[in-house]
Amino acid sequence: MFCPKPRGECPGASSWDHSPDVREETAMHDHRRLGRELELFDTDPLIGAGLPYWLPDGAAVRHALEEYVRAAERRAGYRHVYSPVLGKRELYEISGHWSHYSDDMFPPMELGAEQVVLRPSLCPHHALIYRSRSHSYRELPLRMAELGGMYRSELSGVLGGLTRVRAIQLNDAHIFCTPDQVADEARGALEMIRRAYEALGITRARYRLSLPGPGGKYVAGPEMWRRSTALLTEVLDRSGLPYETAEGEAAFYGPKIDVQVADGAGRESTLSTVQVDFHQPERFDLHYIGADGAKHRPVMVHRSVVGSVERAVAHLIEQHGGAFPAWLAPVQLVILPVSEAELPDAEALARRCAGLDLRAEIAGPERGSLGARVREARLVPYQVVIGAREAAVGEVTLRLRGGRRLDPLPAADVLARVGALVGAHGTRLWDDAVPAKA
Repeated sequence: MFCPKPRGECPGASSWDHSPDVREETAMHDHRRLGRELELFDTDPLIGAGLPYWLPDGAAVRHALEEYVRAAERRAGYRHVYSPVLGKRELYEISGHWSHYSDDMFPPMELGAEQVVLRPSLCPHHALIYRSRSHSYRELPLRMAELGGMYRSELSGVLGGLTRVRAIQLNDAHIFCTPDQVADEARGALEMIRRAYEALGITRARYRLSLPGPGGKYVAGPEMWRRSTALLTEVLDRSGLPYETAEGEAAFYGPKIDVQVADGAGRESTLSTVQVDFHQPERFDLHYIGADGAKHRPVMVHRSVVGSVERAVAHLIEQHGGAFPAWLAPVQLVILPVSEAELPDAEALARRCAGLDLRAEIAGPERGSLGARVREARLVPYQVVIGAREAAVGEVTLRLRGGRRLDPLPAADVLARVGALVGAHGTRLWDDAVPAKA
């Protein structure tokens, strides 16, 4: 791995600098170029435009991101499901996607007497999963999550890298709740997004309340729109979050809170969303049994912490220039034996790393001088040097990305500290306050 212009340690969410110098530097980190140079992802004309494939290092980043999201969702009380990437055309006619969104969908495929479609969204599938069982008010809120594939028929002219693709892996969730629970669930979703951005070293540009605008792309129902807009406005106002309104940016079925991020050139995109939907529960005749024994209609809160995995990774590549937070880095430790004599110690350390779920690589003397190997590994968070003296006493010398060199420490202590920092999902590479022996 290498980067034409090393950036040093990843900035935390609170320290990201939007000064002109930093913006110019970040603009150099085009994820399409870096993604190929760092061997994270690539494309092939035989697979097709807008259909990137992930190389091993990119797959490691993606896997770490997906596992972080799944774990955060489990802690927040979400239950995970899987649903098919195909559905009958009738499904999307009921949901409203066919009448309001068909221009962005792939054409139906004939399957006997039926037409099936690559799904443009996970919402209808989750509505059917909810509908498949009866529910009591005591079960609500019911939080359902999936990292699932969906497909958009993007025109060739707008495709680019990971930001505009035709096959999308979406971090999606739907909360089925009573009207009285909507505000708390939306606030909880915003808090999950805040914590994820802190862990990823992402700084939001702004919050946006996306409202309907002129035109026919929205479902009818003035009262439905009034209620859902009032709920999201209350959430933002009571949370004390600064926000702007934007007409014409709502989903076709309801308003949404969009969390906007900006790249180094200042171009904004939506990474995370929270949406309130009265439309699909009605279309799919969803209900729960209330305390009065009668049927009631739930509200559907749509929530995405990191949006599409593709767009999230693209933003992370550009923001960090390939110098990812340690927990997200494809290689977390590079082990540098000074000579061939220390190779057995390096191999033993690599095995210990694997046993601790730390991603480690050995860069041996066959790859050049120690200085050359240190420079080559400058994007790796931790560089572990083992010379004759270290090997003799079971210690290692640790270099942090950015150039800081620590005094020799027992190898077990280094791995314990690194493992703790990686497990904390933060952006710091070292904590001097942590005792030497973990």
